Amino acid sequence: MTRRLLETEQKALEINLDDSIYGAFAEIGAGQEVARHFFQVGAAAGTIAKTMSAYDKTVSDEIYGSETKGKGRYVCEPRLYKMLDHEYELMEGRLRELRPEQNFFAFADTVAAINFQKTIKGDGWLGLRFQLHPEQETNDAILHVRLLDNDNQLQQQAIGILGVNLIYGCFRFHEEPEVLLQSLMDNLRGRVMIDMVRLQGPDFQKVDNRLICLWMVKNGLSDVAIFGPDGNSLHAGEFLYRKSILIARGSYRPPTLVQQDMIRKAYDQFCAEPDVDAEKTFFLTELTLDNLRAAGSIDERDFLDRADMLCALGQTVILSNCVQHKKLIAYFSDYKVQRIGLAMGVRKLQNIIRETYEQNPDNLLGAFGEMFLRNVRFYIYPARDEGNNALINARSIEVPHAIHFLYDHLLENRNIVDIQGFNPDILHIYHKEVLEMIRNSEPGWEAKVPEEVAEMIKKKGLFGYKTGVAAGRT
Repeated sequence: MTRRLLETEQKALEINLDDSIYGAFAEIGAGQEVARHFFQVGAAAGTIAKTMSAYDKTVSDEIYGSETKGKGRYVCEPRLYKMLDHEYELMEGRLRELRPEQNFFAFADTVAAINFQKTIKGDGWLGLRFQLHPEQETNDAILHVRLLDNDNQLQQQAIGILGVNLIYGCFRFHEEPEVLLQSLMDNLRGRVMIDMVRLQGPDFQKVDNRLICLWMVKNGLSDVAIFGPDGNSLHAGEFLYRKSILIARGSYRPPTLVQQDMIRKAYDQFCAEPDVDAEKTFFLTELTLDNLRAAGSIDERDFLDRADMLCALGQTVILSNCVQHKKLIAYFSDYKVQRIGLAMGVRKLQNIIRETYEQNPDNLLGAFGEMFLRNVRFYIYPARDEGNNALINARSIEVPHAIHFLYDHLLENRNIVDIQGFNPDILHIYHKEVLEMIRNSEPGWEAKVPEEVAEMIKKKGLFGYKTGVAAGRT
């Protein structure tokens, strides 16, 4: 779809002039910036039923209830839903009989802009509950934004623009969700990052929120997006708040027994660490945009195939544009994640060490310091040497002589540790070879992947598997 890039005022005025749309605004923190745009362009009487700001926490609690699910925080997803529930119910209860032909909406946001001491960077939750037909159930569009401006007033201004973009996009681009996502960044590039979007309701029934995550990262809304085993979008600031996490990056094309063994053993070892609370740990698998583009352009069907299998395995998935691990580490550090573990194969570690050395010859301490922070630990799964079948692990890999002292320091301080208790009988399995076996209908591939993965590949014909072709289990 080719669309015109409209100014924020044009979008607000177009909504104001649409007689079929009528709703309420509730904004906590960062002023009344979204409603202000609709008031200033004129004709707001045709759109706005009410605006309010419950800025004081006691007043806010009186209206929306106290915040327990959000762990006492007011800038959180549960608070946003309480606001949407309350304001939309009031619209229906007070005005439906008087305005039976109009599509109601409730817009809400709860935002913390940057403070004077710069201890708060600025982020917020925005949501729209809306109808496209008066007799139909409502839709929800929910997002989390990170504010990048280094000034309070500029951040407030950005929230105002984003709120208008959200309302306009939902009413004008609901049939083309990727365009809706792209429109959220209109007049905001470089000023915000939108790291969670969730679309739900009767008019989004055909929308896969896993694709929403892919489009977000692909279109530069964020470097990171997350979805759970149920396929719904998640945000790190909510379900990972003050937890410890273990992350395993891979292609998962398909997930193999080696990858699953690495995940299980690394997670057990991570949870047993004395500085990790086992009851507050979480495991995440990661797919990178770079990996999804390995064959050229991104194949959405291929992405969904991988997502289907990971969800079937009960995994929560990170989709990222973080080629360098330090970028991913920095993202989670912003959300008060306590400890971070990274599980990977020994060859991947060797590549990271070599690339860090080659790209930062004049600042090795700084480069390695960014990667190997005190709250970060790398868990390394071994491999077999292709020449002599010898075992290669974190303590036996070759590293450049100039950084051997630095690498030894990382080993001794347990920034890098070998995974214990691995299964040596499956180290011969390589996912690229398994993928070729599936595509070529070679027998025996089923024994190299988890049983549920094999069943799904056969049932859905994933990765070029030809249904109806016999393939015996070895």
